[in-house]
Amino acid sequence: MAEVKLSADDRSYFTKLAEVVYGNAFAANRIQSVAELVPGASLEDLRRDEEALARAVAPRLERYLGAGGIQAPALGDADRWLIARAALYVCYIRGLRQFDAHIERQAAKVGEPLPATFADAVVGDLVRCGYDEESALRYFALFFQLRRGFNFIRRGLTGASPSMYRLREALWNNIFTHDVRGFEAALWSRMEDFSTLVLGETGTGKGAVAAAIGRSGFIPYDRARQRFAANFTETFIAINLSQFPETIIESELFGHRKGAFTGAIDHHEGIFARCNEHGALFLDEIGEVSIPVQIKLLQVLQERTFTPVGGREQRRFGGRVIAATNQPLASLRGDGRFRNDFFYRLCSDVIEVPTLRQRIAESPAELELLVRLLVTRIAGSELPELVSLVMDALEANLPRDYAWPGNVRELEQAVRRILVTGRYTGESPRPPVGEGEALAAKVAAGELTADELLGRYGALLYRRLGSYAEVARRLGVDVRTARKYVEGAKAA
Repeated sequence: MAEVKLSADDRSYFTKLAEVVYGNAFAANRIQSVAELVPGASLEDLRRDEEALARAVAPRLERYLGAGGIQAPALGDADRWLIARAALYVCYIRGLRQFDAHIERQAAKVGEPLPATFADAVVGDLVRCGYDEESALRYFALFFQLRRGFNFIRRGLTGASPSMYRLREALWNNIFTHDVRGFEAALWSRMEDFSTLVLGETGTGKGAVAAAIGRSGFIPYDRARQRFAANFTETFIAINLSQFPETIIESELFGHRKGAFTGAIDHHEGIFARCNEHGALFLDEIGEVSIPVQIKLLQVLQERTFTPVGGREQRRFGGRVIAATNQPLASLRGDGRFRNDFFYRLCSDVIEVPTLRQRIAESPAELELLVRLLVTRIAGSELPELVSLVMDALEANLPRDYAWPGNVRELEQAVRRILVTGRYTGESPRPPVGEGEALAAKVAAGELTADELLGRYGALLYRRLGSYAEVARRLGVDVRTARKYVEGAKAA
């Protein structure tokens, strides 16, 4: 093969391709960036056809590849990296439909992971592009992770409001970091060290956020057994901490030995023991746990070890921790009910789930979109007449600015009630007891500066309304100023 150098045009093209491939799959400008690399394709076509970019890349790539991989010895390290990553992308897209089919089959099965019969074809494709077998197997597992993450985020967190677009983008960053280059190079095997704190009101979908993260971890491929090392349907374990009394919560978390306490008639495995090294543990209602339990959880996060109640042996925890609360952490920390060191161990990333009222305020069409999805889930198919029935009942029985205090969970039950009874009248939102009175007392005592007053009042409004835009309207300031006051009050 004659010596081939990377032309200026190809270098520019492959550089742009790398930015797309290693960028956030849910970034707002991604589809426009793809369009620059696929001349003549409309944005709508590109949204429907995930393989269009790979088809455009392949002809440019072929002239730099031979039977043994990259066949252009004159290429410098930077150009060789660009060609190698373009080859990775094309191999990934070639296996896309097989990955999707495998994910669908595995999602319906518990127990042992299913055989991945298409692995040899994808790995062979990578080897032909010049990757050694060990690297090819790792990239095959990474492809599987990328596709799971994309599917679980896209399907589990639907919505067309700006806040939902931002949420999906934040979730991709949480799983793969903001630049997949660093993830690919080193962090793919270190993400268990990055805990996540999910904040949001009751019913907003914090569990769906946690599940998307927890089912999208890296799982190695075991070529000898021709299957992945774990079943992703069983790598995510959730526990609601508020449902357990103080006397048994440590046992549920860490397990206990036989005879550790009255009633401990056998050994018991806690959830930390049941969570495998490729999985994630979701601790819901973390704001409810006592200080002694927080201290023990802090040790797990710091040392990655735990000891069952009544036991002496230390056991290692290899999974990732995701925690969630619907309570204002600033207040809990200020009152001493939530340890600062525990908070800082949990907050490698903090994800805020928007309220339904915020989503509807940003995009009024969001309500009908969600109703359509809920009707389809409940009825088993999309039935326009049922969607119209629900939308008509909501419009007739609820005020236009109804606040949806129960968020998406309330909307789901509203849809069910309308399908059964034909109506839903909603409920009056209940502000936190004493919140307004406490602020009024501070004002009456003359204990607040002007900035403190605006900040605390703005924070109160934000907790009730869930929208910086609405807070700005109530305060008579712009959105940026409203955000400054609210964030200042949170930090105080």
